[in-house]
Amino acid sequence: MAAAQGEDPVPLYKDASAPVEARVSDLLARMTLREKAAQMAQIERTVVSPRALTELAAGSVLNAGGSAPRERASPADWARMVDDMQRLALASRLAVPILYGTDAVHGHNNVFGATVFPHNVGLGASKDAELVRKIGEVTALEVRATGIHWAFAPCLAVCRDPRWGRCYESYSEDPEIVRSLTSIVTGLQGQPPADHPHGYPFLASVRENVLACAKHFVADGGTDKGLNEGNTICSPEDLERIHMKPYPDCIAQGVATVMASYSKWNGEPLHASRYLLTDVLKGKLGFKGFVVSDWEGIDRLCEPRGFDYRYCIAQSVNAGMDMIMIPHRFEKFLEDLVFLVETGEIPMSRIDDAVERILRVKFISGVFEHPFSDPSLLDSVGSKEHRLLAREAVRKSMVLLKNGKNQKEPFLPLAKNAKRILVAGTHADNIGYQCGGWTIAWHGDSGKITLGTSILEAIQETVGVETEVVDEQSPTEAILESGGFSYAVVVVGEVPYAEWLGDRTDLSIPFNGSDLINRVSSKVPTLVIVISGRPLVIEPQVLEKIDALVAAWLPGSEGMGITDCLFGDHDFVGTLPVTWYRSSDQLPINVGDVKYDPLFPFGYGLKMFRSDEVSP
Repeated sequence: MAAAQGEDPVPLYKDASAPVEARVSDLLARMTLREKAAQMAQIERTVVSPRALTELAAGSVLNAGGSAPRERASPADWARMVDDMQRLALASRLAVPILYGTDAVHGHNNVFGATVFPHNVGLGASKDAELVRKIGEVTALEVRATGIHWAFAPCLAVCRDPRWGRCYESYSEDPEIVRSLTSIVTGLQGQPPADHPHGYPFLASVRENVLACAKHFVADGGTDKGLNEGNTICSPEDLERIHMKPYPDCIAQGVATVMASYSKWNGEPLHASRYLLTDVLKGKLGFKGFVVSDWEGIDRLCEPRGFDYRYCIAQSVNAGMDMIMIPHRFEKFLEDLVFLVETGEIPMSRIDDAVERILRVKFISGVFEHPFSDPSLLDSVGSKEHRLLAREAVRKSMVLLKNGKNQKEPFLPLAKNAKRILVAGTHADNIGYQCGGWTIAWHGDSGKITLGTSILEAIQETVGVETEVVDEQSPTEAILESGGFSYAVVVVGEVPYAEWLGDRTDLSIPFNGSDLINRVSSKVPTLVIVISGRPLVIEPQVLEKIDALVAAWLPGSEGMGITDCLFGDHDFVGTLPVTWYRSSDQLPINVGDVKYDPLFPFGYGLKMFRSDEVSP
């Protein structure tokens, strides 16, 4: 770019037509050590200030689950907030824009009124890679509409133990299913051209796509006894065969970022594993994007947490961590990181490599040329078209586990024109429960937390005008004795949870769900729907008494997808992505085990209109 006489030439890094690597080198050469350190920092949105973004030039911002501009903030509120932050960043000495990241793990789930898709375990039941790619596309549009550039998804955990509190974030216990559903990366980021360089980060459109994040590297789903942030004990061969399996597929699709796991592999924390982060991920697998830590992930490298912060920073950065999700102690982080470089504990070459990777992703993301949100996208958030896709995902994710007390007399589909039906259970009319964790709040919540259709509302919408729907969460004996019910639909399941809050050893149905099922099914022919992030214990006497059983996982905002199948408008197509064990004593139990005696095997799923059961 030629400059007019007397004007400073436009720096190469601001020239959109220059090659990305040339722009990276040019910008890096202009940065002070403190500016480089700031690029490696990711701060929570509540830490943002003119000092943090303009004076100190932090590289990235995120919001914690449930951290929003205000309660029930609109998409426009979110976009305004991110744009305001971007203005502060662009006023810094080098005008390097921020990347804003968010946990959009089943749709844009922090935003009130966004489309909430089924959690990953349900999508694993669909085994539908094209559906999952489309979900990525829709999620990207809704995230982009709010001015956000980066989604912390997909989770590629291969969950080997349902006691783990994040098992619903895993598509399957089978690495091949998880692998096939990495198609969401192309949905989020767009399709790279055939000649795209291997491992190089990619983004197709600054308007319609967002940066993806493959997480949590690696073996987060394999911890001993399913303990969150625990220790995965396995050989290098099993690590590669089971837990590493989905990552090369993401890297081949140009995934821009990878998040390290809180967990350990054979006792070594991933946040400090030079072998896995540098030698394997960046070396052997050829990943050229950047590695981001998890929330306060480096603080966990010492006891008490974060006490020796310099040690934590040195361990993680020297291992290959490029960006640190601090998220609060920004100035302390800057001071300590600069000190560690100046004293030689972290080599300057490591800092340059980290910042090169971060700037590479920023340049390919188009955020230098298009730093602000596009208001024309706002109407896409929670649109009818997007909700229809979520409804399709719900019906494809459900698994029919029992249909009739004998094969000759199927119980489903339910009659739409029944005279009187009973709908019972804690989960029949609760959007929060059917969405699960990572919805509006970090751990999810109960009640009308966002816009959507509950299962009760979907039933009321589907049955004939003459049908009386009796809605009793916990029906009394008198109601059950009153008679006249053609059938009952009992909807039970788990309370929402996230991360360690969901670690469980007792996997029975909460709220005395089994008692409720027994009470209802002894008086009325009963369909049971289980809303959960994992298989729950179904006692033999309960299974025997009920007429039909459906696993609906955590379906999200579109309850009509459930009634689409129950009343026969669509058949069930989902099959179990995980093993449905008989009792907790069997755990862990996975397909391929020498002793494998589950209640329902991996891959099991019935159809209403064809009697052939889907075998694993």
